Amino acid sequence: MKIKKITLIAQQLGIRKKELIPYGDYMAKVDISILDRIKDKTSAHLIFVTSINPTPRGEGKTTTAIGLTQALARLNKKVILCLRQPSLGPVFGVKGGAAGGGKASLYPSQDINLHFTGDCHAISTAHNLISAALANHIYWGNEFKIKTLTWSRAIDINDRALRKIQVGLNIKREGFPYQDSFIITSASELMAVIALYRNLPEFKKMVSRIIVGWNKEGEPVFVRDLKLTPALLYVLKSALNPNLVQTIEGNPVFVHTGPFGNIAHGNSSLIATEMALKLGDFVITEGGFGSELGLEKFVHITARKAGFKISAVVIVVSLRALKYHGNSDFRKGLHLVKKHVEIVRKFSLSPVICINRFPGDKDKDLKYIKEYCEQELKVPAELSEVYIKGGKGGVKLAEKVLKVVVDNKPAIKFLYRLNEDVKGKIEKIARIVYSASGVEYTPLVEEKIEYLKSRGLDKLPVNMAKTQFSLTHNPEIKGVPQGEWRLRVRDVLIYNGAGFITPVTGKILLLPGLPRKPNYEKFKLKDGEIKGVI
Repeated sequence: MKIKKITLIAQQLGIRKKELIPYGDYMAKVDISILDRIKDKTSAHLIFVTSINPTPRGEGKTTTAIGLTQALARLNKKVILCLRQPSLGPVFGVKGGAAGGGKASLYPSQDINLHFTGDCHAISTAHNLISAALANHIYWGNEFKIKTLTWSRAIDINDRALRKIQVGLNIKREGFPYQDSFIITSASELMAVIALYRNLPEFKKMVSRIIVGWNKEGEPVFVRDLKLTPALLYVLKSALNPNLVQTIEGNPVFVHTGPFGNIAHGNSSLIATEMALKLGDFVITEGGFGSELGLEKFVHITARKAGFKISAVVIVVSLRALKYHGNSDFRKGLHLVKKHVEIVRKFSLSPVICINRFPGDKDKDLKYIKEYCEQELKVPAELSEVYIKGGKGGVKLAEKVLKVVVDNKPAIKFLYRLNEDVKGKIEKIARIVYSASGVEYTPLVEEKIEYLKSRGLDKLPVNMAKTQFSLTHNPEIKGVPQGEWRLRVRDVLIYNGAGFITPVTGKILLLPGLPRKPNYEKFKLKDGEIKGVI
């Protein structure tokens, strides 16, 4: 490991002492005021890391992004990585942590995976302050005549028992008890707002316009109506500043915000990416799950708002994922690689295939995948061994990525216009990205879409809530779906503060549950240190 003090990492990036807020020797926050000083600098090349539809254990997308950063640094490039902050849900659940693995990891990974600098706790607290304020408003007479509450409570733990609850069982007043629910903090609208704001005045406006319910006349009730905005800013002030850490090879990494790619918009913060683009020559970022989720949302939500262009897209592929989607035959799973290459190209972006090697993978199988990608798909492909070898194991991949960056002009193409109706946006994503033959809407969705249109709330990008395990809404359908199928949309949520509409498909849930064998069972306490946080 080549661990450096965080003050040295900051100094090498050109971050001044007064702009750095240290959290010990190896973690810090960077004050957003730095953007006023560096805003006129030339923007770096942006490289986006995505994957095919993953297995439940993940395919090493974050590990690849870290390893690629280390590899580019070995090629003497000034590179900065931007990642999302891990949620405690997966840490204790199925996937484990999200700070990389092996020799392609972040430091200090245990702190990053757990409490870190307290951002997720601050967001949970602020989110639940809104819930408490709503309950208090109803308790004291419901001046705004709220009929329907749309604001759930939030927790950063997978707990299926909290998906539907009754609150106020001890209160003998009109309006109590009432049905409530919890979502995971990663799906909180406040998480999305912090991930998408560009400056403090805009943050205040975004928070103020969050819709928390509807009154008896069918009009929205906003956070600003509850006079909560200053209090929320007070709770969230520190969380607005991006976190700075490093890879175990001493390369700079911004880790900020953690929206999931399936139920939220799945990208690290806009403001951290903007900082990185002005401080480095190459910036690597990633999006949650496959290209039909994380990349699509980055293009239509984050990049559209910020004006980002993408120089190259790395698609992470693994032999085990191809077997998973090919009914144990990885050759059948290769059609899924072709589909994700097509998705990337639909956005006028240039793909590179990263074949992430896992223990036990056979050389002949990996060679077959590489030849298929290069000869059949006409896409540069390279094996990655960053987990075992660190940056050294990703140098060949880095060289191919650099060639794509040099040979192609940064670009981005949107698949829909913001002024299109909501159904038009949903159907373009369903048909062009997911390869659906159409979309089915429940009567509730039809009613909600018309209502949003009548209130002028329909000219926003859409943020699809969909399973990550399939191109469809059904996680049981592996690979590329055969024949005609229709995407099922069962609900539509309005994230007016964050600035998008969320169509909810299939049986996707906003609060996951724990598996039969949770990851926390692997944790061990040895000599005062927690082991097993992977």
